[in-house]
Amino acid sequence: MTVPIGRRERKKAMTRQKIADAALRLFLERGYDAVGIRDVAAEADVAVTTLFSHFASKEALVFEQDEDFEQRLTRAVTDRAPHDPLIPALRREIQALVRHCTADGAAPIWRMIDASPALRKYEESMRLRHAESLATALAADPDLSRTTTACRAIARFVIDAYSLAREAADPKAAVDEIFRMIEAAWEVTCPSATSTGTAGP
Repeated sequence: MTVPIGRRERKKAMTRQKIADAALRLFLERGYDAVGIRDVAAEADVAVTTLFSHFASKEALVFEQDEDFEQRLTRAVTDRAPHDPLIPALRREIQALVRHCTADGAAPIWRMIDASPALRKYEESMRLRHAESLATALAADPDLSRTTTACRAIARFVIDAYSLAREAADPKAAVDEIFRMIEAAWEVTCPSATSTGTAGP
């Protein structure tokens, strides 16, 4: 059952979005390095302290859906129906994320990210964090029965699928191709496969 969002939470979400929109607008108009935190706060008509209550750093303003993406990936594991296949659930979520990040208007944002060492570094740390969160969710699911190493490896593959597909000429086809490999790798990590020797050379 979905819990209704209260007025305070709605107001907080609206303020956060207003700040993120103002930041992106300034970054694209002036360049990322030319815009400071105070510029963003003034553009959004909020105090600097308010800005930092929503975003921990300047880089986080660019990746404002970071936390939402991370939660969506873990929920693809934790919220799926009992015995629902894992890999198709993750593939659906990655396809949705890729569609979002390759939508019309996204190209200038990614050009800005690619041109900034600070943003590239932040994106890499974000991807590693997402992979660790996903691996934790995989390892905690008693129905999956995989080793910690297997969960971490598959989680890395899934996060890399998003990055590779985003850069591909045909993102959807790229996701499908990569997930065929991920599904094969996941099957190899099944305890029954390794115990019968099917994972050997």
